[in-house]
Amino acid sequence: MFFYSRGVTVDALKRLCFNHAVETEAYIALGSNIGDRELNLLRAVAEIGRLPGSRVTALSAFYETSPVGSVKQDSFYNAVLRLSTRLDASSLLAHMLRIEDETFKRVRTVHQGPRKIDLDLLLFGASVINEEKLVVPHPRLAERRFVLQPLCDIAPDLVHPVIGKAMHELLASLMSDETVVKL
Repeated sequence: MFFYSRGVTVDALKRLCFNHAVETEAYIALGSNIGDRELNLLRAVAEIGRLPGSRVTALSAFYETSPVGSVKQDSFYNAVLRLSTRLDASSLLAHMLRIEDETFKRVRTVHQGPRKIDLDLLLFGASVINEEKLVVPHPRLAERRFVLQPLCDIAPDLVHPVIGKAMHELLASLMSDETVVKL
């Protein structure tokens, strides 16, 4: 708690500050279904942890999950991490795409097709962003068990900034035939 003159107290100075040096908690989904899926996730966590002004502060368990969509492919390993970062959302996304492309040599030929790594920015603090190349919260976050289950491992009470429900509530109300098995 911070005390100021005239008896004013503030217990969350970060919320009052618009300085870019203040860290934001971002949540990133990781998925892999090509090669050594576990090693791919671990390498991605390490790469994200090396981003400037950033540190990984939580990592969910790994889950084996059924693919979603019409593309026939092998099952995925999925996880979610929490990142404290000084980067803005657009810079963070650019770094995530660079990791996919340069570290994992991702080639985008089939929409929702097989991939060594897929990194999705789920949440960036309480921000709601709707730009051409960046939408936060992730538009399908509340529809995907393979994202909500690991997210609930590390932040079950986190509230979706648009829907207004906690992640554990979204998971409990989800109607889905996805298979999500903790490893």
